[in-house]
Amino acid sequence: MSILIKNGHVVYGENFEVIEADVLIEGNRITKVARNINEAADTVIDAKGRVVSPGFVNLHTHSPMGLLRGLADDLPLMDWLEKYIWPREAKLTREYTKVGAYLGALEMIKGGTTTFLDMYFHMDAVAEVTLESGLRGYLSYGMIDLGDPEKTEKEIKEALRTMEFIDKLGSDRVHFVFGPHAPYTCSIALLKEIRRLANEHRKLITIHVSETMAEIGQISERYGKSPVVLLDDIGFLGSDVIMAHGVWLEGRDVRILARNGVTVAHNPGSNMKLASGVMPLQRLLNAGVNVGLGTDGSASNNNLDMLEEMKLAALLHKVHNLDPTVADAKTVFRTATVNGARALRLNAGVVKEGYLADLAIIDFNRPHLRPMNNVISHLVYAANGNDVETTIVNGKVLMLDGEVLTLDEERILNDAERVIGELV
Repeated sequence: MSILIKNGHVVYGENFEVIEADVLIEGNRITKVARNINEAADTVIDAKGRVVSPGFVNLHTHSPMGLLRGLADDLPLMDWLEKYIWPREAKLTREYTKVGAYLGALEMIKGGTTTFLDMYFHMDAVAEVTLESGLRGYLSYGMIDLGDPEKTEKEIKEALRTMEFIDKLGSDRVHFVFGPHAPYTCSIALLKEIRRLANEHRKLITIHVSETMAEIGQISERYGKSPVVLLDDIGFLGSDVIMAHGVWLEGRDVRILARNGVTVAHNPGSNMKLASGVMPLQRLLNAGVNVGLGTDGSASNNNLDMLEEMKLAALLHKVHNLDPTVADAKTVFRTATVNGARALRLNAGVVKEGYLADLAIIDFNRPHLRPMNNVISHLVYAANGNDVETTIVNGKVLMLDGEVLTLDEERILNDAERVIGELV
């Protein structure tokens, strides 16, 4: 199968140079970017007045949580979790979770997200949805043992069962990731065993770390050190670890993350909404830490819109630092594309020959995106997910001219309303 995208403004290469060009996709790869490509293709898309962008990589989310969107707002993190979210999640069956996963997948496709790193439960169901949707998913079962040895064994068993299920799918788009929830919910024994298993099976790890001041206090009281120092001391950290949040980091923490090649997934919308704090973006970047961008779950954001998340990231760090030059548009765009792909060891996030064909085509024939003085600026500061017209993953068109081709949108929306009615 081949796709030819004609007449677009292409965000080309690692430096995001905007050029007027055509893009030829053969199989799952970009094979040519040039003016006036005349080769025959199975599908031809006219991108006149549109921008051909790398697809967005959502480096931290909980995709089925869209079911809980709007059920608990304007609360501190622990109150939000313990009193509202966790009790409702306890009622989520595999069927309900799958409905939530469909809703999340639909939202991501419509917003130009092509790859996501997920943590939740019933992840075999989420894997089935990811496979059907055409998205690229890195899926982790969120493990919590609260220091209970029996629970430790049970969580490891479930993670390994999920890994076996996902691996047996044999998909190059759907991957298993180990997902211990956080140092404050996981025992040292569990964290050490996950490190060993990740080495043995050559899997990535994702974990929440240093999200709130309460977490810092809890870990400090329990272990006498910061969460990052704790993880470093037990040999947990490495270049295969993707750490969500990283809001409360001291200088020593930043140096440890840089030394170990850890990626930090920034979630500005969720961190602001829950008043968790502001991650030290500039210090991390200056230290050479790879920083990606995530939305977190829809219940704490409250959407999966990566274009909107870029704007939140840029504006948050400018006002927090009282410096309009920090978190510039190109830096933030990089966190939402190539940095996320790098963390997942994925040859994507760039529109260039040889890269995976994961693309979003954004309609710039809109008053808020004209004149086209600066495409990257417009993508970060002016666009939103509703401007995405076409989404391509692995060389397959998932959405064309606003119509999702791989999922039944009407059924998904109706199922979401039915399930939340039963849950609430």
